[in-house]
Amino acid sequence: MSDGKDKVRAQARSPRTNAPPRSPRPTGLAAPLNPSRIAAYVGLAVLGALVALAGSFVQAAWFPGGLLLALAASAGVFYGGRTLFGTQLGALAPGAGWLVAVIVLLGGRPEGDYVFGDELGLTLFLLGGTAVAVICATTSRLPRPATDTGRSGT
Repeated sequence: MSDGKDKVRAQARSPRTNAPPRSPRPTGLAAPLNPSRIAAYVGLAVLGALVALAGSFVQAAWFPGGLLLALAASAGVFYGGRTLFGTQLGALAPGAGWLVAVIVLLGGRPEGDYVFGDELGLTLFLLGGTAVAVICATTSRLPRPATDTGRSGT
């Protein structure tokens, strides 16, 4: 004769495999630190800073087209980081690097000159790049590919 413990134990097991249920892996800030992931985020931040440096020269050199090219490159880095990692931090890391580089470039030199050309291009580059970074970081979850059926082992 079985007691009530067997019944409770049987209900706690997975219905198909009779395996004990696993607790979900922690995500976000609760996840354990992964040195390779941290290095990848730092690499994305450096890439964002490089895109900001190149964009500051391009937008000043060829004003209307260069500005659009610089913003498209920034959007590509931000969205690429978001897609690569599938997290908001994937878009925020290059966005932070981009913003820090632009702020440093705004500082100028003791001689009085600075990297950016005119005020309109600078304003549009700064506001447009910031808006693109925020849009990429706050988009909803990325859609799953259609080939994923959700079945394990296939």
